[in-house]
Amino acid sequence: MKSVKTKKTALRQIRAHWQLYVMMLPAILAILVFSYKPMYGIIIAFKKYSFRQGYWGSPWVGLENFRRLFGSYWFPIILRNTLTLSVLSLVVGFPVPILLALLANELGSEKVKRTFQTVSYAPHFISTVVLCGMVILFTNPSHGIINLLIRAMGGEPVAFMQEQSMFKWVYVLSGVWQGSGWGAIIYFAALSGVDQSLLDAASVDGASRLQKILYVNLPVLVPTIVVMLVLQCGSLLGVGYEKVLLLQNSLNQESSEVISTYVYRMGLVNYDYSFSTAAGLFNSVCNAAVLVVANTVSRRLTNASLW
Repeated sequence: MKSVKTKKTALRQIRAHWQLYVMMLPAILAILVFSYKPMYGIIIAFKKYSFRQGYWGSPWVGLENFRRLFGSYWFPIILRNTLTLSVLSLVVGFPVPILLALLANELGSEKVKRTFQTVSYAPHFISTVVLCGMVILFTNPSHGIINLLIRAMGGEPVAFMQEQSMFKWVYVLSGVWQGSGWGAIIYFAALSGVDQSLLDAASVDGASRLQKILYVNLPVLVPTIVVMLVLQCGSLLGVGYEKVLLLQNSLNQESSEVISTYVYRMGLVNYDYSFSTAAGLFNSVCNAAVLVVANTVSRRLTNASLW
């Protein structure tokens, strides 16, 4: 009886707000077509796939592709490199948009604040190809601006893109520069909801600017920070291949090869589709597991979570 009432209530809600459901329909169809429909392709990970035999005609090999992946020479290397880049990007890059939003919020002039925000957003709109070209030019050992500054200070030029130990820092710091301003947008929006009366009361009580940031502004950001942290943890192994591939060369490949570039090479270069699908599936399962764990821990510790 209760379920019948629930269904009737749901139908009444749909009839009352049918325009909203119609507006949602294109987005739902796009997700179904471009996100869910291609998921049947993961069966390739359990087959020895060939174009001639197709998805269903190719022979099943069970977990053989995963055994090959876990036993390959490159597996510990790509796993270590992926985790290193992800964790370093999280540790170095995650606090920067928060600090940027808090600092920009303290600017007195609205014109200066808008200018600062526009300048900080701008690098986000530089394409990955152009960004990597800029990085390669700036770090050139002979005429790059960074090495010219090092020479001016009496140091020796550094071949950043040829040094394996330097690749992760070039990758992470360039990403922080490009993405911090754009990542701060959501924190700017959260800070706009701070109750002005609280700030006025803190000023009356003699609170300094730093104390107002710590005890009024920062607590407002905590739920947003937690949700963004959970989302970033969910893509811990999701280092994209584009930037890595463009900055990669034969001298730094040992420290720059990650799961996504390995999938690209095995799938599109070596035509080993089953093996590359197995590597991609392993990556996706690990990301999903980390997301669930991070969300559970966040819900228990802070009462803020994605679900």
